[in-house]
Amino acid sequence: MILNLPFAALRAFEAVSRHGSFSEAANELGVGQSAVSQHVKSLEEWLGQDLITRGSRRSFPTRDGARLALSISEGLGQISEICEDIRDKHRDDKTIVISCHPGFAFIWLFPRLLSFDQAHPEFAISITTDTGLRGFARSEADIGIRYGTGDFPGYEVLPLMREDLSPVCAPGLVTGPKPLLSLKDLAYHTQIRDEFAPTTTELPTWEYWARESGQTLPKPARTRSFGQTNMVVQAAIQGDGVALGRSPLVMDALRDGRLIKPFAETVPSPLKYWLVYPEDQRKSRKIALFVKWITAEAATQKLR
Repeated sequence: MILNLPFAALRAFEAVSRHGSFSEAANELGVGQSAVSQHVKSLEEWLGQDLITRGSRRSFPTRDGARLALSISEGLGQISEICEDIRDKHRDDKTIVISCHPGFAFIWLFPRLLSFDQAHPEFAISITTDTGLRGFARSEADIGIRYGTGDFPGYEVLPLMREDLSPVCAPGLVTGPKPLLSLKDLAYHTQIRDEFAPTTTELPTWEYWARESGQTLPKPARTRSFGQTNMVVQAAIQGDGVALGRSPLVMDALRDGRLIKPFAETVPSPLKYWLVYPEDQRKSRKIALFVKWITAEAATQKLR
């Protein structure tokens, strides 16, 4: 008899076991950290056993958890190989599959894809979202948009966009009961933090911005953290606090006035956006067309 298995919970648990981190698992799966935690908890309740030993910095599977995680990994790996083979055989050459982080897809890419569709109506665009931190199998996507230092061995890597960092907030925060007029006024406001953290030596954090701009950050009234960048931007737009704006992801909201920059200090991010695709696809016509379109689109984007 095959049990009615909780597959979403199993997948979340396997990701936590592999990364040793609930937040990193959430980034990989493109969901919030609380959702991953709930999945693991529900699986433990379903089995009647603790599967994860939770620590302040890292989390580790128990003995039973390690056995289960290995079994899930092997089973999903076999399923993935078969699915990749099927997709690779039947993918229409007129479809361009793009792999990227959900925040970038939602905020920057989706609003601009109409112009590609109008210029190349013979192609269909399909988006698959993931952490945007790794390479990808050829059967998963044709091209990836990645965020980091550009270190993707075995792939053709092209720079797409640089990134600048500056605090952003809703206009109402500079005229409200505690007007945000100088850096010290951050002490009266909520600091919105992005938990999405690529594995690099430098991260585009509030602390990085302060150090690079020569500022001293006051202790905020409170902090709110989100595991998805689009939630960070939306919280800032709603006036829930002050976020550290990453230029490609806030430029549209700055242009239309939903966000403003309360301070002049802007610093270059240690990370950039990259186009990544298999080296043997250099001569692919559809990749060449997409690369030409998106690099031209990125070149026109300026953050005021």
